[in-house]
Amino acid sequence: MIPLTLILSRKGRGDVDGGVIMQQVKPWHEDDSFWQTWGPFMFGAQRIADAVEEVTKIAKLLNIQPGASILDLGCGIGRISLEFARRGFRVTGVDRTIRYLEQARQQAEKENLNVEFIHSDMRAFMRPDAFDSVVSMYTTFGYFENQADDRRVVNNIYISLKPAGTVLIDIHGKETLAKIFQERQWSEREGAILLQEHKVIQNWSWMQTRWILLKGNDRIESNFSHRLYSGTEMAALLTGCGFSRADIYGSFDGIPYDHLARRLVAVGRK
Repeated sequence: MIPLTLILSRKGRGDVDGGVIMQQVKPWHEDDSFWQTWGPFMFGAQRIADAVEEVTKIAKLLNIQPGASILDLGCGIGRISLEFARRGFRVTGVDRTIRYLEQARQQAEKENLNVEFIHSDMRAFMRPDAFDSVVSMYTTFGYFENQADDRRVVNNIYISLKPAGTVLIDIHGKETLAKIFQERQWSEREGAILLQEHKVIQNWSWMQTRWILLKGNDRIESNFSHRLYSGTEMAALLTGCGFSRADIYGSFDGIPYDHLARRLVAVGRK
C-alpha cells in the first residue's frame, strides 16, 4: 500500500481574482482516488453477499417481477444490478466511477449476464418512461452541497419511470442515525485498523466524516460529507417532485419507520 492522504476536495482549474490565482475545488465524490482507495472496504465480501437477501426483499416491497426494467442509480461495482439480472430482470446500472463500472461489466461477462452499465452523473442521467423501478442503495443519495441537485436527481428519476413506476431510496435517516450515533469508532478490516470520526452540523442537516486507515507503517485519511434527511423530509422531497405517494419504511422488510427502524427506506410511487 502506498502512503496517501486524501482530502475533502482537490485543487482544480485556477481562476484569477484580483491578480490572485484562486483554485476551484473538486467535491470529494468526484475524486476517483477516494472511490479507488475505499472501494474494498465499502464493498467487502459480506456486503456483496448481502445483495441476495436485499434484492429478494426489494422485489417484494416494490411488487416487481422478473422481466421488469430496473435502474440501479449509483450502482457502484454492480452488486445490486447483477443480482437483479441473475433473476431475470432487465437492468441498467449508472455510476460516475469508471473503475467500478469496469469491475461490474467484467463480472456480468463472467456470468453471461446482460446488464447495461452507463458512465454518468446521476444529476444528468435521464431516460424518459424507460423503467418500471429505480433503486438507489447504500446511501448513494445526498452527496451534493446544493440541495437543488438532490431535487434534480429525484426529478430525473420521476421522468425516467414508466407510469405507475416506483423508486426506492435507501439511506440512513436522521432518526436512525441519532439512535446509534457515535462520534468516534474503530474496527479491524482486511488486516488494517479503520478509525472513523463523525460530526453532525447545520442543525442536523449535514454529516461530516473522517476515515483513517492504518496498516503497517501506512496511513490513509479521507474526509467526506453528505446531507441528512428525516423521514418527513424524504417523503416531502418525493411528493414535491411529482410522486403521487411516498411511503417511508424502517427496513427492506417494510417495517414502520419508528423507534425500531434500522434504515430509512423511502418508496415513491408515480
